[in-house]
Amino acid sequence: MRKLALLLAAPLFLAACAQSAPSATSASGRAVGAPAPAVDAASGFGANAAPEKGIPTVVVSADRNLILTAKIDMRSKDPWATSDRAQAIANGLGGDVLNLTQSGSGDTRSASLTIRVPSSRFADALQQLRTLEGEVETSGVSAQDVTDQFVDLQARLTAKQAEEQRYLAILNRANTIDEILKVDASLANVRTQIEQLTGQINSIKQRTDFSTISMSISTIAVLPGDTTTKAWDPAKTVTRALAALGAMLQVFADVVIWLLVFGWLPLLALAAAVFVTRARRPTAPPAPTV
Repeated sequence: MRKLALLLAAPLFLAACAQSAPSATSASGRAVGAPAPAVDAASGFGANAAPEKGIPTVVVSADRNLILTAKIDMRSKDPWATSDRAQAIANGLGGDVLNLTQSGSGDTRSASLTIRVPSSRFADALQQLRTLEGEVETSGVSAQDVTDQFVDLQARLTAKQAEEQRYLAILNRANTIDEILKVDASLANVRTQIEQLTGQINSIKQRTDFSTISMSISTIAVLPGDTTTKAWDPAKTVTRALAALGAMLQVFADVVIWLLVFGWLPLLALAAAVFVTRARRPTAPPAPTV
């Protein structure tokens, strides 16, 4: 009887343990088997992507073929120096500069450039560009998903390569010149299609392997009513005083030179007037003798 009671109670005990056991969770707190948080592969942005200093933070899906591009418009005190720093960032990440334009002078300087970086370092490039001196006016990141196109081109290339092998096998079995010419023409056509597909795949692969960032940098304009207090600089005061003293001495020297060159003209005119006055004065008659 005791063994029979134990056999009947065992299934009830196991069922109670199964109901009270907590569901297994992963290290991240998400239930095992639950779907991962979705990432928008078409746009390349995750749910937690947030802009910092005007440049978006990008989360890229590693299992998709994306063509990533970014456009940044910013202002800087020295646009030329900022563009040089952007070039250094691209070179440091294994990229290069596609074009660069630096124009203007003084407070009207501007620069525009397009850099290319490996897609695996695209987020690092944006993060380092945030550290550049200046203010970001507008910025945007776009991603074009070409995964389906890439897979389709690869499938078509595989099919054409297999067709090429079949034509080669037929060519080896051809006995007449007419058969050889027909197979050779078909083989040439297939090889042309293979080259075209290979070129398209390489073009897409190059655009997905490297991301493009376009930047436009202008000078920060100083407002006319800017009354920012500047620190007193004795050296600048001494410089301005010496400049004013030099200007005064220059004016004094100019006056002396003018007097030396033209000062004898009034003396000549005075001498002529005295001579004419004496010449017109009547001569006194001689005194009578006694």
